[in-house]
Amino acid sequence: MSRIPSSVRSVALILAPIGRDAAIAQQLLLEAAIRSETRATVAELQAALSDHTSFVIIAEEALHAADLRGLSAWLEAQPAWSDLPFIILAHHPHGSAFHPRLSEGLGNVTLLERPFHPITFRSVARAAYKARLRQYEVRAHLERLQESEENLERRVVARTAELDRAHQTLLAEMQQREQAEEKLRQSQKMEMIGQLTGGVAHDFNNLLMAVIGNLDLLRKRAPDDPTTLKLMDGAMQGAQRGAALTRRLLAFARRQDLKIEPTDLGQLVHNMKNLIERSIDSQIELVMQVAPDLPPVMVDANQVELAILNLAVNARDAMPNGGQIRIEVEDVTSDHIPGLPPGAFVRLAVVDTGVGMDSETLGKATEPFFSTKELGKGTGLGLSMIDGLARQLGGALRLDSVVGRGTTAEFWMPASIMPVTCHAPATQVDEANAASKMTVLVVDDDGLILMSTAMMVEDLGHEVIDVNSGAAALEILRSDRKVDLLLTDFAMPKMNGAQLASAAKGIRPHLAVLLATGYAELPGGEGFSLPRIAKPYQQEQLAVAVAETMRASAGRFA
Repeated sequence: MSRIPSSVRSVALILAPIGRDAAIAQQLLLEAAIRSETRATVAELQAALSDHTSFVIIAEEALHAADLRGLSAWLEAQPAWSDLPFIILAHHPHGSAFHPRLSEGLGNVTLLERPFHPITFRSVARAAYKARLRQYEVRAHLERLQESEENLERRVVARTAELDRAHQTLLAEMQQREQAEEKLRQSQKMEMIGQLTGGVAHDFNNLLMAVIGNLDLLRKRAPDDPTTLKLMDGAMQGAQRGAALTRRLLAFARRQDLKIEPTDLGQLVHNMKNLIERSIDSQIELVMQVAPDLPPVMVDANQVELAILNLAVNARDAMPNGGQIRIEVEDVTSDHIPGLPPGAFVRLAVVDTGVGMDSETLGKATEPFFSTKELGKGTGLGLSMIDGLARQLGGALRLDSVVGRGTTAEFWMPASIMPVTCHAPATQVDEANAASKMTVLVVDDDGLILMSTAMMVEDLGHEVIDVNSGAAALEILRSDRKVDLLLTDFAMPKMNGAQLASAAKGIRPHLAVLLATGYAELPGGEGFSLPRIAKPYQQEQLAVAVAETMRASAGRFA
């Protein structure tokens, strides 16, 4: 016989209230190892029914005149796996009162005629019991199927969520990769533009050097004719504007020759107040808020002045109907500022109340040649120049703008613990050095610049030896010819100016060297510490640089 699952407590119910049928049935079931319980009425039987009922034995007379609606309702509500067996103890068919409709209402019914033989009773009871056990097995199987389905659904849900997370992660990675590729393309594009810009600006500087040098000399020899002098002054102003443009290009390319030294930024801003007021409209109010006791900043003062003036002019152009420009200077730290190393900085902010910029325009504001001004009103290099200058100084340019509410441009510059350097006026040339005649070896691979530089030096009263290469200059230095000063270009083929200076020092250790360069791509070492003069320069600037170089050389080897 099949065993009932250990989780099931099964019992047969007996309803035979008249005579000894209940006691006999219970005894026979006990012998068949089937647990049983008796009930006295249909209502008690109905109350005792459950999934744990193995089968029911009912004497037919107990059903006479009984209300079977509750029993029928319970049977109809059985789960799909259940079909509770009923054994009806009926009288002989000729004398039985059991109606077939009762059999239909009870469902799974077996009729057992009385008097019954014990063997027959036990056989019928065991058959009902086995039928019920098979129903329990079906229930267990259905429960396992349901559990498997639920587990499968949970696994499907979990796997779907996992796939969705993987999909989202993949999409995020693809987006990050696209952004990284776009940044790389932008970086490569900017690097190419920077290289092109730096090269063009350097070559343009050489052309301007020839133009400015020759105009400077021609100005001294021109006849005293107002028209001629006016034309020459116009040509010089045009050349100087070209030089300012190359400075912007080199600042964008981060190749300009910077003279970095500790500078009092607060004092620099105060000194610029009159210049800024003359550069902006009378309808615009200028407000300066400079914090006291600011630390010095490591900058090129001239380039920072140009940057501040450029930011002020941009603010002016953003306020055609007037407004306010506020210049703020304060010392700050950059612990949580993206793109800046932690440390002490001085923040210069130019704040306007103008038309502002939308996010798209703001994102392109520092790109070279991008401008919102009318054609011919701007080069599009102002902010890119300031951005390049800020990066070259180890700082940053940060822009914030809201349409209709104005723009804030922040120029972050690294602070310094070094004291501010005080310079003597550079417009006065040391008369003793200027008057003393020297022999100057001028080296430049560009014939036009070599000629104009040589003529400016000769015009200062010095003797000139001019050569077009480092190798030719070294031949002169190896000879017995007198040379007091080596004035050499930096960017030359085969041997640049720094390399020439190093080789020249090996031949003549006490030789004074002045390096002429248009940008700051100088290697470390001896060449980097040489006195320099930035191209393009005028004769007065050359005279001052020569005098200072000779004075420094004399003091070094005294």
